[in-house]
Amino acid sequence: MADELLTEKRGRVLLLTLNRPAARNAVDLALARQLATALERLDDDDGVSVGLLTGAGKGFCAGMDLKAFLTDGMPTISGRGFAGITEYACDKPLIAAIEGFALAGGLEIALSCDLVVAAAGARLGIPETGVGLFAAGGALLRLPRRVPYGIAMELALTADPITAEQAAEWGLVNRVAEPGQAVEVALELADRVARNAPLALAASKQALLRTQGQTESEFWKAQRELMGVFDSEDAREGATAFAEKREPRWQGR
Repeated sequence: MADELLTEKRGRVLLLTLNRPAARNAVDLALARQLATALERLDDDDGVSVGLLTGAGKGFCAGMDLKAFLTDGMPTISGRGFAGITEYACDKPLIAAIEGFALAGGLEIALSCDLVVAAAGARLGIPETGVGLFAAGGALLRLPRRVPYGIAMELALTADPITAEQAAEWGLVNRVAEPGQAVEVALELADRVARNAPLALAASKQALLRTQGQTESEFWKAQRELMGVFDSEDAREGATAFAEKREPRWQGR
């Protein structure tokens, strides 16, 4: 059987491709396990700074594979959630590159990423209420943080999708690419992120994630846990490279 998840290093970027195009990249348990393992490797690999997640074929992901669900159950991984990503993805920055569609659990996978690039005309939505379910993979948590509350509620209650262009207007999508170019545009964004220090990237991501629901005093207390970055070798290298007017050589330590 072909790998359900393809991995490829592009410089300091790890490209992950959901590889079930005949099933619209719908998630079964095997794919969930492979994605969880790949995200662990992303965090453990000092040679990469950023992950990029996309889908093979005509779309990103259509959500859960309902046929596989009947035999194997929910494609969830303990401690990581649906598809091995929705409850916990990775410490390093992760970018989604969407072509065609990201629907139901597919959008929830994209929402588990830190940045989103989508091709013009791509459809994004959570249609679960139309089939008697609700979006239980994190969309109801993350959508109101990324789009206005009323838009999140409308998406949940109508089950209607929006386009990449609409999503960009509301801040859900960071870049809109020409159809067929989502991965290339996402790679450009990932390369720009990867120019920065790995420890600083991870700390910035964690600080931003922790701001949700925190008071200012709670934020400052939580941020103190991340201040070790200022004592790192990379911090010294960054200052030295700036003074010497050269590109820094990051070590991730």
